[in-house]
Amino acid sequence: MRLGIIGLPGSGKSTVFDALTQSAPESGRRAEDRIGTIRVPDPRVDILSRMYQPRKTIFAQVEYFLPGKTGHDKKKDPNLWTPVRDCDALIHVVRNFRAYGMEAPTPHADLATLDEEMVLADLMVVEKRLERIELDRKRGKPSDPEELSLLSRCRERLEAETPLRGDPELARAPQLRGFAFVSAKPLLVLFNNEDEDDALPEGGKDAPDAADAMVIRGKLEQELAQMTEAEAREFLEEFEITAPATDRVVTRSYALLGLISFFTVGDDEVRAWTIRRETPAVDAAEVIHSDIKKGFIRAEVLAYDDLMAAGSYAEARKQGTVRLEGKTYLVQDGDIIHFRFNV
Repeated sequence: MRLGIIGLPGSGKSTVFDALTQSAPESGRRAEDRIGTIRVPDPRVDILSRMYQPRKTIFAQVEYFLPGKTGHDKKKDPNLWTPVRDCDALIHVVRNFRAYGMEAPTPHADLATLDEEMVLADLMVVEKRLERIELDRKRGKPSDPEELSLLSRCRERLEAETPLRGDPELARAPQLRGFAFVSAKPLLVLFNNEDEDDALPEGGKDAPDAADAMVIRGKLEQELAQMTEAEAREFLEEFEITAPATDRVVTRSYALLGLISFFTVGDDEVRAWTIRRETPAVDAAEVIHSDIKKGFIRAEVLAYDDLMAAGSYAEARKQGTVRLEGKTYLVQDGDIIHFRFNV
């Protein structure tokens, strides 16, 4: 899972990136892309690891991407959004703090500005494709009626200055996947507040249509990311922070994308795997290896809560909570799965 971090100049994108990825602040890299991979915190993985004592414990991972340059350009060039078009979702950092030499923050206006730019960038892509389809039609080349219909719906929404994410069916249409529309991507808004302020900004909307919003105190969280575990605990208590920003943002990102985790366990490895909610067992198998999907026979499934209640896998089997499921079984969050396959 890759999340692209976007925002207007001065919003604190780099500070937030450092906080989320626990990276040391770096100067002189504003024009360079930055990538940070962190593990997804999950106490269930820790418990399973203590239970099985495996040689390896592997958490699910999330990747944060901070492009050197994107959006907010007077030329309104849609190519400026190219760096984040392959991201699964976007995190929009919005300035809600005062800084020397800068005007007072206008978070809701800034939020609307970048949302409008995403809509405009997508509209330019749609119009260019529709022009090409019309040119091909005049040359006698047939067009795909479904693609034409979907693009026309996109143009209608975008001309109304409405992001595509507001229509989930349209935003996720397989035929449009190649366009990688930025306004179609799930969006998490991070209001970047001052150290003492943990409230959403007053007035206006907390988030644009079909988006989620939360507060982060970027500078404070950046300092926290550089501390030892003992220092961090004391710091969290002093500022009444329930959990570091990394944990909270990853949790909200998972919910935003509709992601869940299932587990594989054993003496060799305990591992969390990330899939989308409502994923059939046969497709979950492919996340591990394509051969498992190809030779899928059955999925041996035990819910995490049932394992905890039983105390061991063997006892859970005696209690009848270990069950065999077929290809169409929809994997649930926390399922412990052993795939039976033959290639």
